Amino acid sequence: MAFADLLELVGSTGRFQIIHVTLLSLPILMMASHNLLQNFVALVPPHHCRAPKNFSAPRLDPSQAVRLFVPLEADGQLSKCRRYATPQFHLQTSNASSRTADTPSKDLQGCEDGWDYDTSEMSSTIISEWDLVCDRRSYKQMGQSVYMGGVLVGSVVFGGLADRFGRRMLLLLSHLLMAVSGTCAAFAPSFPLFCLFRFLCGMALSGMILNSFSLILEWIPTKVRTVVGTATGYCYTMGQLILAGVAYFVRDWRWLTLAVSMPFYISFLYSWWLQESARWLVLSRKPEQAVKNLRVVAHINGREAEGRRINAEMLQESMMKEMSCSRGTHSAMDLFRTSVIRVITICLSAVWFSTSFAYYGLSMDLQKFGVDIYLIQVIFGAVDIPAKVIGVVCMSKIGRRPSQCAALILAGVTILINLAVPYEMQILRTSLAVLGKGCLAASFNCCYLYSGELYPTVIRQNGMGWVSMMARVGAMVAPLVLLLGETVPWLPGLIYGGAPIIAGIFAIFLPETLAVPLPDTIQDMEDRTYGNQPFESSFKEHEVPLKDLTSSVQKEEI
Repeated sequence: MAFADLLELVGSTGRFQIIHVTLLSLPILMMASHNLLQNFVALVPPHHCRAPKNFSAPRLDPSQAVRLFVPLEADGQLSKCRRYATPQFHLQTSNASSRTADTPSKDLQGCEDGWDYDTSEMSSTIISEWDLVCDRRSYKQMGQSVYMGGVLVGSVVFGGLADRFGRRMLLLLSHLLMAVSGTCAAFAPSFPLFCLFRFLCGMALSGMILNSFSLILEWIPTKVRTVVGTATGYCYTMGQLILAGVAYFVRDWRWLTLAVSMPFYISFLYSWWLQESARWLVLSRKPEQAVKNLRVVAHINGREAEGRRINAEMLQESMMKEMSCSRGTHSAMDLFRTSVIRVITICLSAVWFSTSFAYYGLSMDLQKFGVDIYLIQVIFGAVDIPAKVIGVVCMSKIGRRPSQCAALILAGVTILINLAVPYEMQILRTSLAVLGKGCLAASFNCCYLYSGELYPTVIRQNGMGWVSMMARVGAMVAPLVLLLGETVPWLPGLIYGGAPIIAGIFAIFLPETLAVPLPDTIQDMEDRTYGNQPFESSFKEHEVPLKDLTSSVQKEEI
């Protein structure tokens, strides 16, 4: 009897699983708010140089005074970063206009007295708060890269610690860290401190993603993994729509940051009820606690009699093989120690890096589409709904590997096609970007489930931590690539489109996991290979008929 049989004994799709998955999924609703928060708190409002403070002209209103000092750009807008060193009174009495390009540089200077901002879109942003424009405009991308740096560090730290100290404890710590850091970021008095607290928010987000997903995956049976994995993915999708709604009504960046951080205090409190993974407890030589948790599950699922049959000796005898193979500690080195795991790690690294790189490249610069930012956020969030429906159908019907490959390659092709569309055709450009973003969302949905199925239990957290780290490297680099567009406008699109296509080719070398039981040990993965035979050939004896999967899907939907 393996752990899957024990889980069936106490109820594998009962009341406990429904409550457990629901409570773990609720915080995911607000994860998107932190990931994409910069679209609103770092919105760049229309701005121009402020007239000198010592300039006084009683007969002129402020807008007329600005015209005396601020020239026009080529597009007819007030210059954002330059002003006249002396007032140009001739512009007041004639129809002539002076442009920056026509003015000698010696007559121009920087915005010595700061900037005036249009607050019609957002009453306050970090851009207007700390003047992150002109020579300091790269600080916007730096802020997002610092946040993603925190997500990267968190994936390494929390991934390794969770395999040693358990999923539940690290999840509790992550919820508390997100709540406190988010609150501190909302009241940060300076940009460096804001970046520091956002870095900690990024670390907390990694801890929540890794441990929530593992706790969900390790308490549900094989036959409903696809459905449950997709359902939790939809929580992130709904979170994007929630962010647009909250940002629409809360136009101040400090109150908006606080609003998306407060719910994590609640999730921290109720997460004490969550049960530690019995699978991890058994493999960590804590069978007594595993028995206790399984009996709690049996009680909630109405199978107390079956729960009383389970004891520590029964667990040790039934999982003798898994426990013997998991002796000793495991580290990130195990991800490269054997040939099978090494190939999986390399291919998944390419998939996660490229998916995240292109996803955030499209999602973190919504102003470039020339559409209302709240509307484009809703559209970008809503496209995930059909994309993930199609993704889950493909994963259930044709398998994980072809679904992963198709999503990445189609996303890359769509982004490259967009390079050939004239900038004036905003609707077509936006439509192609939305299609590409939908494909990348489907890719994300697939690789989260796919990776959890490929890595054995003993190194699952290390594996998920590693690939998540690769994703965060991609997310960190993505904002910086946007800076290349200031010199070569088409280069970011070429890079964003090429990366997913290359990753799609890497995904071809991954093994298929459709309807395959979760591996517990590294040896399980090695045993599933037979010399030069295809990897998936060893899975046939474990395949679940499609009608059984469909039946399980219907039960989950109910």
